[in-house]
Amino acid sequence: MIYLKPYKALFRIRFTNSLQYRAAAVAGLVTQFVWGFMYILAFAAFYNSNPAAFPMTLQQTVSYVWMQQAFIAVFFIWMYENSIFEAVESGQVAYEMVRPMDLYGRWFTMTTANRLSRAVLRCIPILIVAFILPEPYRLVLGGGAIKHVLFLLSMILSLCVVVSFSMLIYISAFHTVNSMGTRIVVGVAGDFFAGGYIPIPFFPDFLRTVIELSPFGAMQNMPLLIFNGYLTGNAIARGMLLQVFWIAVLVLAGRLWMRRSLKKVIVQGG
Repeated sequence: MIYLKPYKALFRIRFTNSLQYRAAAVAGLVTQFVWGFMYILAFAAFYNSNPAAFPMTLQQTVSYVWMQQAFIAVFFIWMYENSIFEAVESGQVAYEMVRPMDLYGRWFTMTTANRLSRAVLRCIPILIVAFILPEPYRLVLGGGAIKHVLFLLSMILSLCVVVSFSMLIYISAFHTVNSMGTRIVVGVAGDFFAGGYIPIPFFPDFLRTVIELSPFGAMQNMPLLIFNGYLTGNAIARGMLLQVFWIAVLVLAGRLWMRRSLKKVIVQGG
């Protein structure tokens, strides 16, 4: 427990500081509302033409979209911790390397705290509006308490998968002059395959199977499909076990890569 105290303090500080950026949160809310309505109206138009052509009902898709927008800070890869990239590219990371704290754990804690604080600021207004909208655009809870507990557990696991995957992108900055290209390409492609723009069940069968077994299938795909009722029973258990598997793999890969990268890092300047 003593070993965890610095990380708890760091988490509390980063979480509290991020809560102060209310103006950015309001701007983000407007964006989420616009994108949410746009997605739902687009899907509704397709459903009106042939509802049987889709693997999910319109209500399930609506729930998927609203929960995705409410917790976008938890699910989307592209919401990086920019201060980490700035520290690597400016050489300030040298100061972090001499601190009595594991660098991987420090970055993981910072990223987790910032994502959660952004989600707290944005999710409540979005959920309130989504619950009072008229049908079929309303967010419906449905299911029982067990389903919602499983959703919360899967969302925590999803956050860990996303953060551990983001850590690989942070570490890649040690090997590039400018990391902007990497984070844009990986962020956009990763969110696409994670179901950020089109739910994974909508993908062709051959591609869907591959994605579901990849780390992208263990991100927002799992908690959102649990919440909207698409996944039930053994499918939920298998999906959550897959999330745990990818957390272990990504954290191990990230730690090994960071250890190797720090041995070769050179900070220029004076």
